This record gives sequence, structure tokens and C-alpha cells, in this order.
Amino acid sequence: MARRIEIELTSARDDGQWTWRAAGAREPKGLIGTELVPAGSAVGTVLRVEVETGLDGTEVTSVLPSRGERSGPEVLELIGRQLRDDELVTSKLVGKRGRRDDDGEGRRGRRGRDGGPGREGGRGGPGGRGRDGGRGRPDGDRGRRGPRSDGDGRGPRSDRSERGDRTERARRRPPADAKPRPKRLRPQRHHRRAVLDTLEAHERPIADEVLRGGIPAVRQAVEKQNQAARAEGRPEVDPAQLEALAERLLPKLRAAEWRDRADAALADLEELDLRDLRTVVVAADSGARDDEARTIAAQLREGLERRIEADQAAWLAELDELLRDGRVVRALRVSSRPPKAGSPLPPDLLSRLAEGATGSLTAETVTDRWVTVLDALSLSPVHARVAPASIPESPSDELKAAVAAAGSRVPLVAAAFGVEPAPAGRRGPRRPGRGGGPGRPGGQGGAGGRRGGPARSPERAPAAETPTAPASEASEPHAEDAAPPVEAPSEESVAPDPATAPGSGDDSGSGDAS
Repeated sequence: MARRIEIELTSARDDGQWTWRAAGAREPKGLIGTELVPAGSAVGTVLRVEVETGLDGTEVTSVLPSRGERSGPEVLELIGRQLRDDELVTSKLVGKRGRRDDDGEGRRGRRGRDGGPGREGGRGGPGGRGRDGGRGRPDGDRGRRGPRSDGDGRGPRSDRSERGDRTERARRRPPADAKPRPKRLRPQRHHRRAVLDTLEAHERPIADEVLRGGIPAVRQAVEKQNQAARAEGRPEVDPAQLEALAERLLPKLRAAEWRDRADAALADLEELDLRDLRTVVVAADSGARDDEARTIAAQLREGLERRIEADQAAWLAELDELLRDGRVVRALRVSSRPPKAGSPLPPDLLSRLAEGATGSLTAETVTDRWVTVLDALSLSPVHARVAPASIPESPSDELKAAVAAAGSRVPLVAAAFGVEPAPAGRRGPRRPGRGGGPGRPGGQGGAGGRRGGPARSPERAPAAETPTAPASEASEPHAEDAAPPVEAPSEESVAPDPATAPGSGDDSGSGDAS
């Protein structure tokens, strides 16, 4: 099939033919007879031709006349009738919607929606159907509307007052808390890189595993490598030597890691999240190993104490403002998260908080509100002293279930409903590192036991079960079994249960408020 291309003459042969190639390209190319080439052509002349491509190549079948150069831009001529000067601007009237009349009748009055005269065939017009349901009637049952009294063309309606009430209630609603989120700790790696640069090449992989997860991470990596070696028939690696190397590198790496975190905390001391700041301060006992690090640790402790005192004052002020605004549920939730752990509420705030919770639990309160208040009350420092002002005559099953679920935390509410509190869920087995149970050595209730203290290895039996073990073996854990520094819990978990913590607001303030 023939197609059109542009070719460029490249040379003239002795047999009278010309060689050519596609204009601006190397392919296709071929020969063209002299009889097809226009007179006056020379090397470099570009021709428009029709070619056919076959098995023997591309053959030029004809030469097309060349395009003449335009003297101006290409335009399209629009042919139409001659317009007068007043027709140069066109306009189109919008149908089906009339404009307002001068008498304030409005659009609906012009269209005849009230039964008055309108468009022919439209609503209210001859042959049309009015808004009142009449068809073709000149006047509807509702009669003609009077002129609008307000400026926007809308008359008074019965639901306008309700809508205004809703708008007014929304305007009076207290704004949502817009507290800025505190900064989170984002440490750099300057000190850790400096320590890694001082290590030998064979020590770098071990140091990376130590930084990733401590001695247990090294053991897992060695075990994984030995499993692969056994599968491939290669000799296994002795884990004892690698663990000894990891134990030797651990103090230096922990100190560098703490220093990176301490520098980041010191840079954002006034804006850092208290949870992250507590974490760094708690880890300073094992991470600060030189004088400079101890100085930084002292600055962080002072900053933490200052931040806690400021947040404690702001916390009390927020509680007072919430109670004055009548936001009882929010006040109950805020009261359960004091910045300073174990800090009791002042007696006046305790009394106001209990009175607000009591006033929210009445017979007129809906079930959803009951459930919300009980959920917030069960974690507040006044959970054991609040009794409902009155209870519904026929409480719903949902309300009874909520009272039973929170009955152990709100005993006076459960007693008012005559509901047996649901038994408290038993705790599962303690994880390794939490210590023993009450009365066991190392446990929370045993001698010298503290939550978060150094934990015994899970492979070792407790000292109470092996009384014949030497005291040195039972009391001094090996280096690989020593738990890394325990980081401080989050702000919510740092605050102890106000009902059970010594000196909490529930215990210490009950006598003053009564």
C-alpha cells in the first residue's frame, strides 16, 4: 500500500539515478529514477513522494508537488450574516424562574404557586396545577400570600424558632479542647555512630544487634546463623564468645544511646512529652557514666520536676474550670490522670467533683448518659464516694449491665440499684521480669520487691523454692540476664489508681470533705 513520506536526495549516480533517504533519518533509503526527479534538484533537496514497501525494499512510485511556504498564519474564515451594532452582544433570558416584582411578592408569587395568575399551563395558570392541589382554578384554597416581611423574601415559619434554638445551643456549646500535642522524642545517632566508628570490623555486627535488642538479640542472631549453617552443612559458631563480646560492648553502647536521647530531650526540654522525658531521666542511672553525662542528667531531672509542677498546677486549674462550666464527664476523666503520680486532689475539688457526679446520676438521666458517667467515674478519685441522686423506676438492661460491670469500682451506685457487682477479672500469669506475687521474694508485695525492678531470669527458680542455693548465685544475676534499664511508663500508667495509691485523693480527702 502506498504511503507518503518526505525524502532527501543524497547523491547522483553515473547511471542517471539518485540515491535518497528519509528526510531527517537514515532509514528507509533507496534509488529514484531521473525521470521522477524534478528539474533543478540537487543533493539535499527534500521531495514529497509516494512509496511502496515490498520484499526488495522501498520503491518511489511518484513525486508530489512541494508545499508552498505561507506568508501568514493559517486562519479559518467565518461566514455569516452582517450584524448590526446592537446585535454584537447576545443575551438569553432564563426561563422557568421569574425575577422578583417590585411589590416584594417573590418568585413564587410570580409563577402562581399560591394559586394566583401565572404562566399558561404552569402552576396556578389556566390549565395548570397550583401548589394547593387545584387544577385550573384561579384561586387556591390557601389564598394569596401577603408580602414578605423579612428582607430575604422569607416569611415566618413555625420551625424557624426551633432552628434558631438549635443554632443558639450550638453557639453556647463549649469549644473542644485545642491543646497542642507535645513533641515526641526523636534522638539523633551522633554518639552511637562515634562508638561504632571506634570498633573493629568484626565487632560492628555484634554492636548493631546489641543496639537493636540487647543480649537477647545477639542470641537470636547467633541461633539463626547456626540453624542456617546446620542446614548447609557448615560448622556452627560458638555463641559463648559472641555473647562475651556483646557483654563487653553493652555498657558503652547503652551509654552512647542514652546520650543521644538525653541531647534530644535537653534540646526540647520545655515542649517534650512528659512520658519521653521521664523515660530519659529514669534511664540516666545506668546511662550517665561520665561527668558530662551526669551534668546533663541533673539538668533533665530539674527540668522534669519543673515541668511536673507546672503541669500539676495547670491540671488543677483545668479541673476547676471544667467543674465551673458543668463538664462533669470531662472533669472525671481528667481527674484520673494527674501529672504528678500519687498527688491527691484538694478537698474542695474532691467535694465539687463528687457533687457534680452525683447530680449527673438522676432518674431523668437517659441510659447513654448514665453509661458515660459511670465509665468516667469508675477511674476517678471519687469513684467510691459517689451515690446517685435518684435512679430510674424501671432501668433498662443496658443500664443494669453497665452498673454491674462497674459495680466493684462504684459500690454505692451498685448498692442503689441492688445489682451484684461483676467479679473482677483474674490476672493472667505474670510475664518474666515483673517479679513474683505478693509475699514472694522479689515480688511486688515481698521484701525488697518493686514493680519494674531487676527481674530474675525465667530459667532460674525463685529463691524460695531453692533454699539451698548459695546467696551469691541467687542475688547476683549474670550480665547477659540483667534486664536493660526499664523505661518509665506512659503518662496515663504513671499515675497510680487514685483509689488504691497511698495518699491518693480518695483516701486522704475523704475525711476532709465529709
